[in-house]
Amino acid sequence: MEHKGFTLWFTGLSGAGKSTLAEHVVKKLRDKQMKVEVLDGDVIRTNLSKGLGFSKEDRDTNIYRIGWVCEVLSRNNVVAVAAAISPYREVRNNVRKKTDNFVEVFVEVPIEEAINRDVKGLYKKALAGEIKNFTGISDPYEPPENPEVVCNTAEETVEESAQKILDYLAQADLLPA
Repeated sequence: MEHKGFTLWFTGLSGAGKSTLAEHVVKKLRDKQMKVEVLDGDVIRTNLSKGLGFSKEDRDTNIYRIGWVCEVLSRNNVVAVAAAISPYREVRNNVRKKTDNFVEVFVEVPIEEAINRDVKGLYKKALAGEIKNFTGISDPYEPPENPEVVCNTAEETVEESAQKILDYLAQADLLPA
């Protein structure tokens, strides 16, 4: 049974749990025999966006590239799953406008919790001034105003958050019967 393509866009601070949550949802979608491609921010930066820095212009370019790939995949009945900080609301909204069946998932976490989870030591470096333009510290993160789903990973388990997303997708008629 052919399914409708859509884009599942995870946005949130570094350490919010975007990739972890995306992996969990992707497994459930693949269990339903859906065609799914994952575009993880870190992986995209080493391939599609190699050479881009972290200026606002480079971040915007990176997100537009991810958005374009999602739009192409969605249009071809593939589920595109993007897990990228994507800090700027206007850029996310522009990607939304170009993409049919765009589902924005705000992976919300208090900054203190993101700092506590910081496995790469990036927040520590940013707080020490060693990393410039770090989202949430020296560069803004603009939360979505009307995301389809909000998951608070400090208060919900991965399973609870994933279920919220799957429930939304079922209600939006994006999952196979």
